[in-house]
Amino acid sequence: MTEQDADAEMAAILRETFGDSQSDSDAEESESSRNRRPLHDSTHSIFGDTHIWEPIPEISGLWISRDFLSADQQSALLSALEKDGYLAEDSHNQAMKFGDLPDWAMELSYYIREDVAITSDNSKAACVFPSDLLWREPLFNQFIVNIYKPGEGICAHVDLMRFEDGIAIVSLESSCLMHFSPVEDENAEKNSAKIPVLLNPGSIVLMWGEARYRWKHEINRKPGFQKWDGEEIEQKRRVSVTLRKLCCV
Repeated sequence: MTEQDADAEMAAILRETFGDSQSDSDAEESESSRNRRPLHDSTHSIFGDTHIWEPIPEISGLWISRDFLSADQQSALLSALEKDGYLAEDSHNQAMKFGDLPDWAMELSYYIREDVAITSDNSKAACVFPSDLLWREPLFNQFIVNIYKPGEGICAHVDLMRFEDGIAIVSLESSCLMHFSPVEDENAEKNSAKIPVLLNPGSIVLMWGEARYRWKHEINRKPGFQKWDGEEIEQKRRVSVTLRKLCCV
């Protein structure tokens, strides 16, 4: 297959999955349908230009896009979370949703898929997220919103087996380090073999395969554990949105 044929096939897949991004008459289109319809040309999405996806070399199946959401897009997402009551002062610091997801979560899912699928190096797409995960329907049907006050984190864990492979984590408001350690390493808490990954605001992490099942991840925001390039990361409130797919029963 030539490169042109491959591009044409990818374009056909995107059109079949998302619909055509062109419209004969924007005037005939309702405002709501325009807002909900993805843009599907090969260089732009509703979240802006396509993004760079970086592998974490030490951990198979762990990828990060450090600039997935711009400052304005982060603000828009936080506003949607606030509107839906997930950031209310009197709410708990964790909230979950199963099944029919709100519009903002559906859009986020759509554009994760789109951005991976149209990454500038199409041959890399299957490495960022395997095709059987990327094209499943739905991509995600559950999310969890966590609010971490300065100094708060989460202990080392592997996400529950009730969720399928393939997890996305979006970070908002405050940078932090997420540390990864092998599941079989019972002394991981005491050794220095943990792999640190910097999660900056607007970044998104994809975990699948070994990263999903064979590595624990944690965030320890106590003083001394949040250093990057020799400097302590300033502690602010951090909000994370984790997208997952519930296993079929």
